Amino acid sequence: MFKNIKKSLIYIFLVLLSIVCLVPFAMMLVNATRSSQEIMSGFTLIPGSSLGTNWNIMSEYFNIFRGLGNSLFVSVCVTALTAYFSALTAYGFAVYNFKFKNIIFTVILVLMMVPAQLGLLGFYDLVNAMNLMDSYIPLIIPSIASPFVVFFLRQYLQSVMPMSIIEAARIDGASEFKIFHKIGIPMMGPGIATIAITTFIGSWNNYLMPLVLLFTPEKFTLPVMMASLKASTDMTTNMGATYLAIAVSVVPIMIAFAFLSKYIINSIAAGGVKE
Repeated sequence: MFKNIKKSLIYIFLVLLSIVCLVPFAMMLVNATRSSQEIMSGFTLIPGSSLGTNWNIMSEYFNIFRGLGNSLFVSVCVTALTAYFSALTAYGFAVYNFKFKNIIFTVILVLMMVPAQLGLLGFYDLVNAMNLMDSYIPLIIPSIASPFVVFFLRQYLQSVMPMSIIEAARIDGASEFKIFHKIGIPMMGPGIATIAITTFIGSWNNYLMPLVLLFTPEKFTLPVMMASLKASTDMTTNMGATYLAIAVSVVPIMIAFAFLSKYIINSIAAGGVKE
């Protein structure tokens, strides 16, 4: 009896917590259909009739489909490069013993503690000297070196992969790269999926670097384009359009999270069975 009551209370708490988490999202969707005057009048979950007007106002400032395409291109490239090369580096630290291994890993730990904003001016000068301004290259290529992802995947790999599997593959004649692709990456699957979600969201929401490095409006990522609405002289007339732009920008993140979270669950379930 007590156990059933306890379980019921837990379910009630989880339901209430879910509702609290979903209310801001619902408000965003509702406000995307309301005019600025209606939004300022107070809170409601009843949709308005100004969706078309908000879309027209938003379209006057930027092409949201171009912004989605630009952000999607940059975010997918950053996520793919970060996941692969960080997994490759983490695999090297976890499997091989080489000279200065601990020193190099310590340097990686130190770099994790340095805020990225501190190197912004130096990075700007480097990009300018290499004539790479107003291009996506400086937004994408640095993702190859991600200290936190390397640390995370190295720790994860050490906890799930026994060296006996690596030795068995070597005895069977598999090359080191084949072992990495056939054994290392599948075992790191849940860790890679987890870090891919955070990397994709971080790149998608990145505002500072594209703002500094990109000059051509057609190349702007979505956060930079959306800033034109927030920077308008009469913000009170653009509130509904701003909510609409935010609502559209959230869709790719939700799709990525839904896909990768399912992959995480399946990978953990598959990897949770041990001999």
